[in-house]
Amino acid sequence: MPTIKIFKQDGSSAGTMELDESVFGVEYNEAVIHQAVVAQMANARQGTKSTLTRTEVRGGGKKPWRQKGTGHARQGSIRAPQWKGGGVVFAPKPRSFRKKVNKLVRINAITSALSAKVADGSLIIVDKLDIEPKTKNMVAVLDALKINSRVLLVLPEGSDNALRASRNIQNVRTAACEQLGVYDIVANTVMLVTVDAIRAIERKYTAKEVAAQ
Repeated sequence: MPTIKIFKQDGSSAGTMELDESVFGVEYNEAVIHQAVVAQMANARQGTKSTLTRTEVRGGGKKPWRQKGTGHARQGSIRAPQWKGGGVVFAPKPRSFRKKVNKLVRINAITSALSAKVADGSLIIVDKLDIEPKTKNMVAVLDALKINSRVLLVLPEGSDNALRASRNIQNVRTAACEQLGVYDIVANTVMLVTVDAIRAIERKYTAKEVAAQ
Protein backbone atom coordinates (compact mmCIF):
# COMPACT_ATOMS: atom_id res chain seq x y z
CA MET A 1 0.00 0.00 0.00
CA PRO A 2 1.23 3.55 -0.73
CA THR A 3 2.32 5.42 2.38
CA ILE A 4 2.16 9.20 2.49
CA LYS A 5 3.00 11.90 5.04
CA ILE A 6 0.31 13.83 6.86
CA PHE A 7 0.77 17.49 7.73
CA LYS A 8 -0.92 19.82 10.14
CA GLN A 9 -2.33 23.06 8.81
CA ASP A 10 0.67 24.93 10.23
CA GLY A 11 3.02 22.84 8.06
CA SER A 12 4.37 20.56 10.80
CA SER A 13 4.34 16.78 10.52
CA ALA A 14 1.38 14.77 11.79
CA GLY A 15 2.66 11.28 10.97
CA THR A 16 1.91 9.04 8.00
CA MET A 17 -1.02 7.07 6.65
CA GLU A 18 -1.49 4.14 4.30
CA LEU A 19 -3.65 4.64 1.22
CA ASP A 20 -5.86 2.05 -0.42
CA GLU A 21 -3.86 0.53 -3.27
CA SER A 22 -6.96 -0.03 -5.41
CA VAL A 23 -7.58 3.74 -5.41
CA PHE A 24 -4.18 5.40 -5.05
CA GLY A 25 -1.86 2.72 -6.43
CA VAL A 26 -3.25 1.74 -9.82
CA GLU A 27 -1.39 1.86 -13.13
CA TYR A 28 -1.57 5.13 -15.06
CA ASN A 29 -3.98 4.95 -18.01
CA GLU A 30 -3.84 8.04 -20.18
CA ALA A 31 -6.51 6.79 -22.60
CA VAL A 32 -9.31 6.54 -20.04
CA ILE A 33 -8.28 9.85 -18.44
CA HIS A 34 -8.53 11.55 -21.82
CA GLN A 35 -11.93 9.97 -22.46
CA ALA A 36 -13.27 11.08 -19.07
CA VAL A 37 -11.91 14.64 -19.41
CA VAL A 38 -13.41 15.06 -22.90
CA ALA A 39 -16.78 13.81 -21.62
CA GLN A 40 -16.71 16.05 -18.53
CA MET A 41 -15.93 19.16 -20.59
CA ALA A 42 -18.52 18.27 -23.24
CA ASN A 43 -21.21 17.69 -20.61
CA ALA A 44 -20.52 21.14 -19.18
CA ARG A 45 -21.45 22.80 -22.48
CA GLN A 46 -24.91 24.36 -22.57
CA GLY A 47 -25.44 23.91 -26.29
CA THR A 48 -27.92 26.80 -26.44
CA LYS A 49 -26.46 28.97 -29.23
CA SER A 50 -28.82 29.55 -32.13
CA THR A 51 -28.90 31.68 -35.27
CA LEU A 52 -31.46 32.00 -38.07
CA THR A 53 -31.32 30.13 -41.35
CA ARG A 54 -32.54 31.60 -44.62
CA THR A 55 -36.03 30.21 -44.10
CA GLU A 56 -36.31 31.74 -40.61
CA VAL A 57 -35.24 35.33 -41.33
CA ARG A 58 -38.19 37.70 -41.56
CA GLY A 59 -38.80 39.40 -44.92
CA GLY A 60 -37.25 38.89 -48.32
CA GLY A 61 -40.32 37.50 -50.00
CA LYS A 62 -40.03 39.80 -53.02
CA LYS A 63 -37.43 39.40 -55.72
CA PRO A 64 -35.19 42.50 -55.40
CA TRP A 65 -34.97 43.10 -59.16
CA ARG A 66 -35.89 41.38 -62.38
CA GLN A 67 -33.91 38.38 -63.50
CA LYS A 68 -32.25 39.89 -66.60
CA GLY A 69 -31.25 43.23 -68.02
CA THR A 70 -30.13 45.08 -64.87
CA GLY A 71 -26.40 44.40 -64.99
CA HIS A 72 -26.59 42.89 -61.51
CA ALA A 73 -26.20 39.27 -60.60
CA ARG A 74 -29.50 37.49 -60.41
CA GLN A 75 -31.01 37.48 -56.91
CA GLY A 76 -34.12 35.85 -55.54
CA SER A 77 -34.29 37.31 -52.03
CA ILE A 78 -32.55 39.91 -49.91
CA ARG A 79 -32.49 37.35 -47.07
CA ALA A 80 -30.11 35.02 -48.93
CA PRO A 81 -26.88 34.29 -47.00
CA GLN A 82 -24.72 36.62 -49.11
CA TRP A 83 -26.87 39.64 -48.16
CA LYS A 84 -26.39 41.70 -45.03
CA GLY A 85 -29.18 40.69 -42.69
CA GLY A 86 -29.65 37.42 -44.51
CA GLY A 87 -29.78 33.94 -43.09
CA VAL A 88 -26.75 31.96 -41.90
CA VAL A 89 -25.49 28.97 -43.85
CA PHE A 90 -25.42 25.84 -41.68
CA ALA A 91 -26.65 27.91 -38.74
CA PRO A 92 -25.82 26.54 -35.27
CA LYS A 93 -28.88 25.30 -33.42
CA PRO A 94 -29.49 24.15 -29.84
CA ARG A 95 -28.10 20.65 -29.37
CA SER A 96 -26.79 18.38 -26.67
CA PHE A 97 -23.03 17.78 -26.53
CA ARG A 98 -23.41 15.13 -23.85
CA LYS A 99 -21.05 12.17 -23.98
CA LYS A 100 -21.62 8.99 -22.02
CA VAL A 101 -18.78 7.32 -20.15
CA ASN A 102 -19.24 3.87 -18.68
CA LYS A 103 -19.12 3.74 -14.90
CA LEU A 104 -16.05 1.50 -14.67
CA VAL A 105 -14.19 3.65 -17.20
CA ARG A 106 -14.93 6.78 -15.17
CA ILE A 107 -13.80 5.08 -11.94
CA ASN A 108 -10.65 3.81 -13.64
CA ALA A 109 -9.91 7.33 -14.87
CA ILE A 110 -10.33 8.87 -11.41
CA THR A 111 -8.22 6.26 -9.63
CA SER A 112 -5.55 6.53 -12.34
CA ALA A 113 -5.42 10.31 -11.96
CA LEU A 114 -5.29 10.05 -8.17
CA SER A 115 -2.50 7.47 -8.35
CA ALA A 116 -0.51 9.77 -10.64
CA LYS A 117 -0.76 12.56 -8.04
CA VAL A 118 0.59 10.21 -5.37
CA ALA A 119 3.39 8.99 -7.65
CA ASP A 120 4.69 12.46 -8.46
CA GLY A 121 4.30 13.82 -4.92
CA SER A 122 1.49 16.24 -5.78
CA LEU A 123 -0.96 14.92 -3.18
CA ILE A 124 -0.73 16.78 0.13
CA ILE A 125 -2.76 15.52 3.06
CA VAL A 126 -3.62 17.57 6.14
CA ASP A 127 -5.14 16.13 9.26
CA LYS A 128 -7.87 18.78 9.28
CA LEU A 129 -8.66 22.35 8.24
CA ASP A 130 -9.95 24.08 11.33
CA ILE A 131 -9.97 27.74 10.32
CA GLU A 132 -12.26 30.74 10.41
CA PRO A 133 -13.99 31.62 7.12
CA LYS A 134 -11.46 34.29 6.16
CA THR A 135 -9.29 34.38 3.07
CA LYS A 136 -6.15 35.32 4.99
CA ASN A 137 -6.44 32.14 7.07
CA MET A 138 -6.45 29.90 3.99
CA VAL A 139 -3.56 31.88 2.50
CA ALA A 140 -1.62 31.24 5.72
CA VAL A 141 -2.30 27.49 5.42
CA LEU A 142 -1.08 27.43 1.81
CA ASP A 143 2.04 29.38 2.76
CA ALA A 144 2.76 27.01 5.66
CA LEU A 145 2.45 24.00 3.32
CA LYS A 146 4.59 25.79 0.68
CA ILE A 147 1.91 25.59 -2.00
CA ASN A 148 2.29 28.32 -4.61
CA SER A 149 0.75 26.71 -7.71
CA ARG A 150 -2.73 25.77 -8.87
CA VAL A 151 -4.27 23.69 -6.10
CA LEU A 152 -7.40 21.59 -5.88
CA LEU A 153 -8.81 21.64 -2.36
CA VAL A 154 -10.88 18.52 -1.74
CA LEU A 155 -13.17 18.84 1.25
CA PRO A 156 -15.53 16.49 3.09
CA GLU A 157 -19.07 17.41 3.99
CA GLY A 158 -19.46 20.13 6.60
CA SER A 159 -16.34 22.10 5.61
CA ASP A 160 -18.16 25.37 5.05
CA ASN A 161 -15.52 27.51 6.76
CA ALA A 162 -12.68 26.19 4.61
CA LEU A 163 -14.84 26.55 1.51
CA ARG A 164 -15.64 30.18 2.24
CA ALA A 165 -12.04 30.95 3.15
CA SER A 166 -10.72 29.65 -0.18
CA ARG A 167 -13.26 30.82 -2.74
CA ASN A 168 -11.62 34.25 -3.27
CA ILE A 169 -8.12 32.88 -3.87
CA GLN A 170 -7.31 32.92 -7.56
CA ASN A 171 -5.26 29.72 -7.87
CA VAL A 172 -7.46 27.59 -5.57
CA ARG A 173 -10.29 25.40 -6.80
CA THR A 174 -12.53 23.45 -4.45
CA ALA A 175 -14.36 20.17 -4.89
CA ALA A 176 -16.44 17.92 -2.66
CA CYS A 177 -14.93 14.48 -2.24
CA GLU A 178 -18.23 12.89 -3.31
CA GLN A 179 -18.31 14.89 -6.57
CA LEU A 180 -14.68 14.71 -7.62
CA GLY A 181 -14.11 14.88 -11.39
CA VAL A 182 -11.15 13.74 -13.47
CA TYR A 183 -10.71 17.18 -15.05
CA ASP A 184 -10.55 18.75 -11.56
CA ILE A 185 -7.63 16.45 -10.71
CA VAL A 186 -5.55 16.82 -13.87
CA ALA A 187 -6.15 20.55 -14.38
CA ASN A 188 -4.52 21.46 -11.06
CA THR A 189 -0.90 20.95 -10.12
CA VAL A 190 -1.43 20.04 -6.46
CA MET A 191 -4.22 18.32 -4.54
CA LEU A 192 -4.75 19.38 -0.94
CA VAL A 193 -6.95 16.84 0.83
CA THR A 194 -8.00 16.31 4.43
CA VAL A 195 -7.80 12.89 6.06
CA ASP A 196 -11.60 12.68 6.21
CA ALA A 197 -11.83 13.44 2.49
CA ILE A 198 -9.24 10.75 1.69
CA ARG A 199 -11.24 8.15 3.61
CA ALA A 200 -14.44 9.24 1.86
CA ILE A 201 -12.76 8.90 -1.55
CA GLU A 202 -11.52 5.44 -0.60
CA ARG A 203 -14.97 4.38 0.53
CA LYS A 204 -16.46 5.48 -2.78
CA TYR A 205 -13.86 4.13 -5.18
CA THR A 206 -12.32 1.13 -3.45
CA ALA A 207 -12.48 -2.05 -5.53
CA LYS A 208 -14.75 -3.86 -3.04
CA GLU A 209 -17.28 -1.06 -2.96
CA VAL A 210 -17.31 -0.70 -6.74
CA ALA A 211 -17.87 -4.44 -7.18
CA ALA A 212 -20.77 -4.36 -4.72
CA GLN A 213 -22.56 -1.54 -6.50
